[in-house]
Amino acid sequence: MTTMPFDALACPLDGGPLAPIDNAWRCENGHSFDVARQGYVHLLPVQKKRSRDPGDSKEMVAARQRFLNAGFYGKIADAVSNLSMQALPGGRTASVLDAGCGEGYYLRHLAGMAGDRSLAMIGVDISKWAILAASRQNRHSRWVVGSNANLPVLPESLDLVLCLFGFPVYGEFLRVLRPGGQVLQVDAGADHLRELREIIYPELKPANEAAAAVPAGFRSVGSQEIRFDLFLPDGNRIADLLAMTPHFYRASAEGLEKAAALESLAVTVNATLQRFEKV
Repeated sequence: MTTMPFDALACPLDGGPLAPIDNAWRCENGHSFDVARQGYVHLLPVQKKRSRDPGDSKEMVAARQRFLNAGFYGKIADAVSNLSMQALPGGRTASVLDAGCGEGYYLRHLAGMAGDRSLAMIGVDISKWAILAASRQNRHSRWVVGSNANLPVLPESLDLVLCLFGFPVYGEFLRVLRPGGQVLQVDAGADHLRELREIIYPELKPANEAAAAVPAGFRSVGSQEIRFDLFLPDGNRIADLLAMTPHFYRASAEGLEKAAALESLAVTVNATLQRFEKV
């Protein structure tokens, strides 16, 4: 295999190195974290949770898995994987983190394009349901329940951080990246899912088309826009798309009823990809 689980894990309580011992990851201070039967490890301490079951629900994860595995966002995955392969160093095993990995779709896609390149891969998500789904679909990456605000990864151990439709924490990204390492960030563009939003909201807020500022400690190494039309052929596909977005919680009951009545829908997919390099 050209992909393998990433092993440079850090204790979420004291930041020290974790080592695999028996069926757990343990640090020198005696903190121990069991490996689940499905292969993932839970590195989000109770005292750092904001709720009992943070992140996406089991239903949201299932909807995203159905939608992404059907290939609807394949063009985004292609762009992310192509840029990732350009960003990763050659000549050695390169390490990749998907920060907010969901059910692991984009890491699986990247692994499929690795060819003869050797990649050590890790996906981190705050939702245990997302990590459970990811670990069931791919045992060749490290899957971790954790937070972007306190990544359970040793300093300067990564070559690339993916943050795809997620919540970037640049201070943490800066800490875990090697010098010259990159962040590949994908954000929704001004027209993303506009047709759906026009149905579920009384009016749309003015679009903020300003590019994200270059975060401290990084320099910009390019950006590109992705735009394509997507046809959703039935109500189930529309429901899955809505359930995997924040709009599911932001829309009113009336807006959700309008979406549920749709039999098909054509939408615009519009995303911005940016690359930042650690300086």
